[in-house]
Amino acid sequence: MNSLLPAVVIIFLTILIYQGALFVYRKFRRIYTAPIILSTVTIIVLLLLFGFSYDTYMLGGKWIDYLLGPAVVALAFPLYQYRDLLKRMLLPILAGTSVGAFIGVTSGLLLSKWSGFSELIIHSIVPKSVTTPVAMSIAESSGGVMPLAAVFVMIAGIGGVLIHPVVMHYARLTHPLGKGVGMGSASHAIGTATSMERDPLEGSVSTIAMVLSAVIVSVLAPGLTLLLM
Repeated sequence: MNSLLPAVVIIFLTILIYQGALFVYRKFRRIYTAPIILSTVTIIVLLLLFGFSYDTYMLGGKWIDYLLGPAVVALAFPLYQYRDLLKRMLLPILAGTSVGAFIGVTSGLLLSKWSGFSELIIHSIVPKSVTTPVAMSIAESSGGVMPLAAVFVMIAGIGGVLIHPVVMHYARLTHPLGKGVGMGSASHAIGTATSMERDPLEGSVSTIAMVLSAVIVSVLAPGLTLLLM
């Protein structure tokens, strides 16, 4: 009972902060005003400003986290809408996601190795491009740190949302299928949410790429880590 009131307050404030971030994004429509970025930064600043620990925040945050799983089911609706097209394009989507997963693993591994990071950091950064639960599991099984892996996943997701307009512009990537594969395989759920907001077809492809990428990286990461370390 003692933790119930703080949990309710935290849940309410989190929703309020996100709604405020959403209002700002709808008004200015800039990539750096994306709700996931603004709300995350706002919560971090408030925790630091008022001296609250992460564990204190998670009294309420864990309930929001629990609801993320059921919320993902909503992504099935656009998949159903575009099911015929997605079936026809499954092979290109699979090929693109496989390439994206391979580059995501090798780039993180080699760049962190060349930068002189410890093996602990390297094992934690390798699965950065897949959704958090999968990344944490891969990191734990390979000798990394689960909370650190979660941080790298957030960096990859938010980083992808920030820089993808520039990357896609110079890569001349305009088709929703190509954009969806890129976002889903590089920026997981955060990128998928951005794609879904922009175009339901792009978001549907990104959803498939996100799921496929989690499976492919789970298979590739251990072998590539042993080969390239």
